[in-house]
Amino acid sequence: MSYLKQLTRAAVLGGAAMLTATSAQAAELGATGEPIKLAINEWTGQHVTTHIAGQVLEKMGYSVEYVTAGNYPQHSALADGTIHATLEVWLNNAGDIYPKMKETGNLVDIGPLNLETREGWVYPVHMKDICPGLPDWEALKDCAEAMATPETFPDGRILSYPADWGNRSAQMIQGLDLPYAAVPAGSEGALVAELKAAATAQKPLVMMFWAPHWVLAEVDVEWVELPAYDPACETDASWGPNPNEVMDCGVSPPDTMKVAWSGFADKWPAAYAFLEQMTMSAAEQQKMMLAIDQKGEKLEDVVSAWVAANEATWKPWMDAAMN
Repeated sequence: MSYLKQLTRAAVLGGAAMLTATSAQAAELGATGEPIKLAINEWTGQHVTTHIAGQVLEKMGYSVEYVTAGNYPQHSALADGTIHATLEVWLNNAGDIYPKMKETGNLVDIGPLNLETREGWVYPVHMKDICPGLPDWEALKDCAEAMATPETFPDGRILSYPADWGNRSAQMIQGLDLPYAAVPAGSEGALVAELKAAATAQKPLVMMFWAPHWVLAEVDVEWVELPAYDPACETDASWGPNPNEVMDCGVSPPDTMKVAWSGFADKWPAAYAFLEQMTMSAAEQQKMMLAIDQKGEKLEDVVSAWVAANEATWKPWMDAAMN
């Protein structure tokens, strides 16, 4: 049974009660005659987050428009009010324009999305039989031979991001003084394909990856427990477990922020208050990404099914905004 069909069997919303609640607080809604324009960026997870927000805003009595906007250019559109909110700004990839627009006061942070992001080395769970001691990163020292390939022997192999994404894995290997080589994947698709193949064939694999991602709803993985990130790790060799190298640490989890045009709260007070309350679960987002990207289900249908099945999650956000 598809993810969509599973969700649509869940409880249906109490429409009449919802209409009563929204009409009772109509004075606090603001300019309901004008649509709230939400940015749509380049990745499916952001589409899921945004459409959940949009569908609940519609239940509150608003009209919503979805506006395609690039990750960087959207901040200029937010600053001049062409777009009213964007709901999943990854602060590690926001560029220079985001802080510049914040300094002008023309856009504001609504608050953190609290998406459980992560980046680092992952492995399919069967790897704990191949490399006892995982997830502790030091266990890798004794597993290099089992992880070696003809191109890396006698060192083990860690599958890295494509070469044009940077060389973080190689830097970490050097910093942690591990007997491994970082081998770049050809693409995101190659990373995903190798993870799925390794899990199916029970073959050794440790690879650089990030969350949320749809494949993590399909393949059971764990994360290598690396030394916690600290900015000093990048510049101070005396910091961390290796006194002779920098980069002897993991990767700092990226933060995600909800951002709005500075006039949003005055124009749509209850909508702004709702967006302040809203958060997003990475596990739930990954399930929906899998349904959309791999199972061919429609974004709007998947999100509608989630909203119907998860009133207990989003209704407190709406109630807090309207009472």
